[in-house]
Amino acid sequence: MKDVSQFLITCQPENLGTTKLVNFQHSTRQLANLLTYQLTNLLTFKEISPFRYEVPIGTVNGMRTTGEIIAAPGMLDRIKADKTPQQVANVATLPGIVGASLAMPDIHWGYGFPIGGVAAFDVDSGIVSPGGVGYDINCGVCLIRSDLTAESVRPQIIRIIDNLFQTVPCGVGSEGKIRLSRKDFDSILGIGAQWVAGQGCTDAADIEAMEERGSMSGGDPSLVSERARQRAEKQLGTLGSGNHFLEVQEVVEVYHPAAAAAFGLFQGQMVVLIHSGSRGLGHQVCDETLKVMQNVVRREGIVLPDRQLACAPIKSKEGQAYLAAMRCSANFAWANRLAMVGLTRQVFQQLFSKSWRDLGMRLVYDVCHNIAKMEDYIIGGRKQTLCVHRKGATRALAAGDARLPEMYRAVGQPVLIPGDMGRASFVLVGLPEAARTTYSSTCHGAGRLMSRNAAVKSTRGQDIVERLAKLGVVVRAEGKDTLHEEVPEAYKDVSEVVAAVVGAGVSQKVAKLKPLGTVKG
Repeated sequence: MKDVSQFLITCQPENLGTTKLVNFQHSTRQLANLLTYQLTNLLTFKEISPFRYEVPIGTVNGMRTTGEIIAAPGMLDRIKADKTPQQVANVATLPGIVGASLAMPDIHWGYGFPIGGVAAFDVDSGIVSPGGVGYDINCGVCLIRSDLTAESVRPQIIRIIDNLFQTVPCGVGSEGKIRLSRKDFDSILGIGAQWVAGQGCTDAADIEAMEERGSMSGGDPSLVSERARQRAEKQLGTLGSGNHFLEVQEVVEVYHPAAAAAFGLFQGQMVVLIHSGSRGLGHQVCDETLKVMQNVVRREGIVLPDRQLACAPIKSKEGQAYLAAMRCSANFAWANRLAMVGLTRQVFQQLFSKSWRDLGMRLVYDVCHNIAKMEDYIIGGRKQTLCVHRKGATRALAAGDARLPEMYRAVGQPVLIPGDMGRASFVLVGLPEAARTTYSSTCHGAGRLMSRNAAVKSTRGQDIVERLAKLGVVVRAEGKDTLHEEVPEAYKDVSEVVAAVVGAGVSQKVAKLKPLGTVKG
């Protein structure tokens, strides 16, 4: 029997004691996994250690290893309700996985892999999966510090946000003023942010404060389709839509004085956080590759519990082609964020009649959230090169790591965790435990609690701008429904998420940032 048109489910918690007929068009394997998961969902997860919970082998058929979720105890019911443990278990079935299939406390349902998922694969026997990177390749955040105080800018915050809103293009399909020749576009795909440095309000010092120095080697512009190019050719220096934002913030609390000093942060300071990615380029690369990899899965005889986990052996032609195009998309994203750093600096230069250098507007760091990277780890007592997928997860290197710039090597990597536009964001630092247990990874943000549609319905008729103004936050948005989709209650409390990764020992708090004004797409 290849397909089942109807399947009887009586074991979902909301259906216990009832009989509910549900229509399906799934393989028998998918249905068996669904039933197994629903039965397992009634059980309590095993606590491995504080803030760490095991998703056991058998949660779905074919698991090669366990799953592991970092979370506070109070988060578990919400995580189960979202059914994301099933996605954690699904990832554990993939060929060549090394160690557990991991999830951070901001976990929520995603395409194939959960958002907040981390998984590492052996480069010889393992796979690469676009669903483990995401559609917005190298979606990430960067933080700009300043010598300005929040007290000094607060009287001008409306003017500042209005100018940023007018200067940094945002919204669905937004286009910037930067026009690129094909040669320049290829250069960006090849060397990323290094192309932007020196073009105006950025310089070589910014490159040192970026993950991978703003450029992944091994990208091949010839593997980026014309359609992908067309979607991105006018999008350099643009914010985009959805959960992307540009936010002026105040450092309201410092927890780790030594790290804060190394990062150039102090209490009462004004900083700027920018969240964006590779725009239409990354989306197109992901979409095109998924179609190719469906054929690879059939050719290689890879059995998947979910077709959204489409993948290819890392060493296959298709696997290498995806990695090369993904690196080009990542390079574009780094260039895109650095271009917006330059535009942001221009706004402050004009408003304060000082150069950005005199204002102390140095880039603290730029980190990516959606990426697959070749990294070395000690596995079973020997060094092994792994393809680490981070989807909605942040790299968090500890002090002493040679990959860190010299200025941060004594304290560890700045880890930037954005929250929602009504509460807070955090700066963390990586710890040695992350290298041992999470492939040097931590959370990436608050994580959604409500779908965008649900958020819009729940806030219909409300004036979100007025609501946030009462909290002391000035907001400007391009999209009609964006503010309703992005209301604070649509997200988990980022303080709880951060407390979980701190409790698990993978990160340490450095500073808390409160929003003063936000630009949304």
